[in-house]
Amino acid sequence: MVAEQSLDLVDVALLRELQTDADRPNVELARTIGLSPAATLHRVRRLKESGVIDGVRARVDPTAAGFPLQVYVSISLAQHDERSHNRFQDAMRRIPNVIGADWVSGADDAVLQVVARDVNELQRLLMLFSRAGAQRVLTSLRLEQMKPPSPLPLSDG
Repeated sequence: MVAEQSLDLVDVALLRELQTDADRPNVELARTIGLSPAATLHRVRRLKESGVIDGVRARVDPTAAGFPLQVYVSISLAQHDERSHNRFQDAMRRIPNVIGADWVSGADDAVLQVVARDVNELQRLLMLFSRAGAQRVLTSLRLEQMKPPSPLPLSDG
């Protein structure tokens, strides 16, 4: 986990712009922010090194890439000790179809984002979750995106 960093107004402006379009040339970003290209590059590097920016990635549409089934999977583990926790976590990190996973509070222990090419592949994945220590596996099929991922609501002050 990254420690909270104090962001100044320029950092906030840079982050807002980068969350909107991180693929633009540095010169264009510098012009938009009102800094020199060298100062902009230095600021962006500092934000990356400090962990505020944790990477720059392309968003790939799962359906267009051949994964029409997108499922949220709620997991309750059979055992609640450190060994079971680590075993399940290690197993999920090794399964490429698990594209997101979070430990959560409440009735379930974890929520996974899973993609599959078809129902048979999804069924095989669900069996893997049980073998990794899941006692209860509840799936919710993603039907349609309600709101796309959005930028953090950064403020100027």
